[in-house]
Amino acid sequence: MTMTTHPLEPFGYRVDGLPIHQGLDDATAAHLCELWSNTGLLIFRRQSLAEQELVAFSRCFGDPDVIVREDWQSANCPEVVHITNMKDYFGNSIGGLGAGELDWHTDQSYMAAPATGSILYMVEMPNDAPRTYWANLQLAYAALSEETKKRIAELNVVYDYWLRQSRYDDEPKMPLELREKTPPVSHPLVNVHPLTGAKALYLDPTTAAGIDGWPADESKALLAELAAHAAQTQFVYRHDWQVGDVAMWDNGFLMHRRDAFEPVKNRLLKRTTLRLSPQRHIVPSGALLSAV
Repeated sequence: MTMTTHPLEPFGYRVDGLPIHQGLDDATAAHLCELWSNTGLLIFRRQSLAEQELVAFSRCFGDPDVIVREDWQSANCPEVVHITNMKDYFGNSIGGLGAGELDWHTDQSYMAAPATGSILYMVEMPNDAPRTYWANLQLAYAALSEETKKRIAELNVVYDYWLRQSRYDDEPKMPLELREKTPPVSHPLVNVHPLTGAKALYLDPTTAAGIDGWPADESKALLAELAAHAAQTQFVYRHDWQVGDVAMWDNGFLMHRRDAFEPVKNRLLKRTTLRLSPQRHIVPSGALLSAV
């Protein structure tokens, strides 16, 4: 079967006819890199992947990162994390994020040098699986008024992982070791794509502590306004999962969320997190702040 690509609405592409486990030739990898860099979201259907094959595929696009959440890591492949509500024989979680609703967020916004690529592989899910949604922050920025664009042009936002971690299902209080790995950071609110020159918002409502140098009330109001604007239907792709789906997205200009589902139903995905080239992708340049 020959690989074909099909535009998604309002952005992204579905890729058919590509057996990822067989590896990619140079021409195919280059074509997918270009599509991904420009649109931010690719969906592959009907895949069957060992963890090592998922990592090999990921390396075609960036350098797999070993994230700070060691408790979510695969025992077989540290570059792979388990996104699941499932537990082991002793009742311990075998991954992270549980079954509750995940609000709009951006992976690794809380890191000074975030790994902005994410690849997620669906292994097991209930028949009524929760949907995942991606919002395009480049489209959202383009639709802002000129007055708002000028107002936010030079702003930086402070992000703190504690704000998100405290909301996860089955999560204890953040241990000191994890806190030391994730002190507050700041990132520019507006970034420029290195290839297209298009500007995009960089938002993560779950970890945003405020706009650097702004009063708390004004920060909260502006960030809430921008998040609500970006989550409008015309900027959002909604995905109905199937077993074997692989979704890859660019956190440099997309944010995402997930519906809740019943905790008694099993759901398991495997994810890699990639360090992407700043020559081809928006990679926010952050600054560490003192822990609060």
